[in-house]
Amino acid sequence: MKKLFFFPFALLCLFSVAQNKKTGKNFFELRVYEYKSEKQQTVIDQYLKDAFKPYMQSKGIHKIGVFAPITNDTAALKRIYVLIPYKDLNQIPQMHRGLMADKEVAEKGAEYLNAGMESPAYTRMITYLLEGFRFAPALMLPKLNSPLEEHIYELRSYEGPSEKKYLKKVEMFNEGGEIDIFSRLNFNPVFYAETISGPTMPNLMYMTSFENMKDRDAHWAAFRDDPQWKELLTRKEFDKTVSKNVTLLLKARPYSDY
Repeated sequence: MKKLFFFPFALLCLFSVAQNKKTGKNFFELRVYEYKSEKQQTVIDQYLKDAFKPYMQSKGIHKIGVFAPITNDTAALKRIYVLIPYKDLNQIPQMHRGLMADKEVAEKGAEYLNAGMESPAYTRMITYLLEGFRFAPALMLPKLNSPLEEHIYELRSYEGPSEKKYLKKVEMFNEGGEIDIFSRLNFNPVFYAETISGPTMPNLMYMTSFENMKDRDAHWAAFRDDPQWKELLTRKEFDKTVSKNVTLLLKARPYSDY
């Protein structure tokens, strides 16, 4: 009996491995630059546009998003968010070493790369490593028709009070059907992901996009009134799974792929 059980189990394992190789993992790096001056913004933008993105694209890494909060101009501490997709976590150190060794990057990104203590390119860089959700593992390109400058990108971070409660919130998105609601209501998602390393854990992050602010408000009004969402809220298993919700409204930089 043990041999008969082992054979189909072994086939299942081989099938799972084959599927993983076929679909691959989907990891994202969300890099956050914190800075204070317009000069620093110019240096960061120039590096990302002329050096970083072309190098990454030459290595097969496409769909890189670059965003800034809509309140960036008036904020004392300003931020730029860079979303980078990977198929393998090993690519991250490989890309970093390659960037530092590349002659064209060194030339086109000289002001950023050679910045010193007296005139730093940024105040701080924060990195989140993310893994795509089971039911939505890959980055998605939004289908928006309005001019780029009107697009609104909404980045949400949901922290959990414990690992167990956090995993229930992840389940709520996947098996619970929250992703399905966003899809049905045409929220134009960019990604849904678990944070596997970062300064705020345990937490998940996701990004949706809209034609403009009016469109964003209308979508959330429809979401709050949706019967499926109201039913999902009544399930005790998903009660009190979020201890902190951070919502950011962003605009794409002119050279962003989104």
